Amino acid sequence: MMRPNPTEVSKVGVIGTGVIGGAWALHFLRMGMEVVAFDPGPNAKEKLLKMVDNIWPTIEKLGLRDGASKDNLRFVDTLEMLANQVEVIQESTPERMDAKKALFAELDRIVPADVVIISSTSGYAMTEMASELDAHPERFVVGHPFNPPYLVPFCEVCGGERTRQDVVDWTAAFYEATEKQVAKMDKELPGFIGNRLQEALWREALHMVANKECSVEDIDKAIAYGPGLRWAIMGHCLTYHLGGGQGGMAHLLDHFEDALEEPWTRLKAPKLTQELKDDMVAGCLSQADGASIDELVQERDDCLILIMQTLDQYRADKGIKR
Repeated sequence: MMRPNPTEVSKVGVIGTGVIGGAWALHFLRMGMEVVAFDPGPNAKEKLLKMVDNIWPTIEKLGLRDGASKDNLRFVDTLEMLANQVEVIQESTPERMDAKKALFAELDRIVPADVVIISSTSGYAMTEMASELDAHPERFVVGHPFNPPYLVPFCEVCGGERTRQDVVDWTAAFYEATEKQVAKMDKELPGFIGNRLQEALWREALHMVANKECSVEDIDKAIAYGPGLRWAIMGHCLTYHLGGGQGGMAHLLDHFEDALEEPWTRLKAPKLTQELKDDMVAGCLSQADGASIDELVQERDDCLILIMQTLDQYRADKGIKR
């Protein structure tokens, strides 16, 4: 099988069909592609079909490409059935290094050499995941999305030590052709970009709750109604550039240099005691106010669509390409 142009992929394999893998399947279906799915878990097919049915109205709100249909989804019973009929594979199995190594070894053995195999891992390095591959380690690459992949238009692409650069470039171009904004990393880094930034916030939030300094609700308010609004427009660094006034980032760095020595963060994670776990769970349930997970997912997706549509329209009207 010859590797297709990344803008012309029509058949995608999805391995692992849980929260992330199922969401990838929805994204590729929306792009008008055929999706061949495999997951050996109990009732995996039924769970995926239910997920697709539940979320398809959201997919329709986003807008469908020509040929997009739920009917383009097929579920197969073995990896071998998937291996020879797809042009790229998106792997989204649980985060267990031993299991991923075994799966990748099997895929390397049965999947044609030109097929790029992408992992959705949220933190593992491809160098380690592919360390035991003998045949074609050069076509294994990380493509880490943000949840849910059918909606959030961002993906990080990162190769391992044996990943070829043309595979990294192909993967980035493939995602861009499916309406993703792509960060193509220059160097392998545990956790990649977004999760490392999120983890810093998460650890500080856990410290605040553990020390009874504020509530879970207050932490979420501080983000949702504070910097989160600005981050949706221009990210963290460009927001700080504005914080420097007319002097921009240069002035901000000079002005706040001493503040970097202040104890404003505690990046080492606190111990997850049972009390802290209970407080976090209770705080989230209080905020949910009786809403189910499915109801919260729908609220999140509807709001994200409105925010994205507003930003897209504003940027289009102003000719902004950011």
